[in-house]
Amino acid sequence: MRIITALLLFGLTCCPFYAQAMSRIKDIVSVEGVRDNLLVGYGLVVGLNGTGDNLTNAPFTQRGLTDFLSRLGVNASGINLKTKNIAAVTVTASLPAFSRSGSTLDITVSTLGDSKSLLGGTLLATPLIGADGEVYAVGQGSVTIGGFQAAGKGTTISKGVSTNGYIANGAIIEKEIEFSLDSMKKIKLALRNPDMTTALRIAAAINGYAGAKIAVSTDPGTVELTVPLSQKNNVVGLLSDIEKLSVETDQPARIVIDEASGTIVMGENVRIDTVAIAQGNLTVTIKETPKVSQPAPLSGGKTVVVPDTSITVDEEKGNRMVEMERGATLRDLVDGLNALGVGPRDMITILQTIKAAGALQADLIIK
Repeated sequence: MRIITALLLFGLTCCPFYAQAMSRIKDIVSVEGVRDNLLVGYGLVVGLNGTGDNLTNAPFTQRGLTDFLSRLGVNASGINLKTKNIAAVTVTASLPAFSRSGSTLDITVSTLGDSKSLLGGTLLATPLIGADGEVYAVGQGSVTIGGFQAAGKGTTISKGVSTNGYIANGAIIEKEIEFSLDSMKKIKLALRNPDMTTALRIAAAINGYAGAKIAVSTDPGTVELTVPLSQKNNVVGLLSDIEKLSVETDQPARIVIDEASGTIVMGENVRIDTVAIAQGNLTVTIKETPKVSQPAPLSGGKTVVVPDTSITVDEEKGNRMVEMERGATLRDLVDGLNALGVGPRDMITILQTIKAAGALQADLIIK
């Protein structure tokens, strides 16, 4: 199993911390109201090569096909349809902020029934609705899939998921979401990683740029901006200037561990109290070396295989105990653990043990 160890070390050998932690405001906040909107729809994919839904097992597919034919003037009510070249699908898309009518969206198509593949299929015109039930786009087109499946009498080969597909520029926007950014008098900036110190620094940077107190941190995740009269009807220009400002971000001391892959990510602010660390394993090696016992000539004996077993025990007596003094930094912690020659799996156990001992001054998040 591949083991990946990622240690995020801030400024251990070269640049000072403040030089690396400066970030543009546009990279750490989002503007309230400026966001994507999720769209979803139900549709039919036709033209499949016998890999569609079994209409007996998926009555909703048969009902959808009947309704579709009815809209085209074909009465299929009461007919026992047995086609295998059609599949019921969900169609999803993300409508970006400020999208205009006539522009296009990429859409994702996923099967609902027991269809085996969407390869070669075509999505029929499908309305895409938002959370308010209004239709904002209509999708249609040939489905592209990123996988395949081939089967014979003795084996089956598959790659990727052939029941999911996408259509590039497959939906046309029919309705816009009204949002007048330029007429707003107050704007809320939402921090992507809420932090009180960072929020205060953002407000201070904006006020320093404006030369007046137009920004205030209302909570760790929000900075409220009051549009000055001089920038009335020029909110876009004001935000363009503000988002270029740089601030020094802060973060809580945190260690994130992914036990499945052996990944460890540590924040720069991790500190530990005085603690001594020792790491060692008892290794028992058993080696079998069979030997052949050959009898003397004319003795009447038989040639036999005689087992020869050797057992060695390695208690790793050469390992040292490393002492970490109070206030040790991330650099000290990593250097100390590396001095013990520990691997990522052992390092995870050591970090958990230090936390249990109350010596690790950081949040330990295990996924």
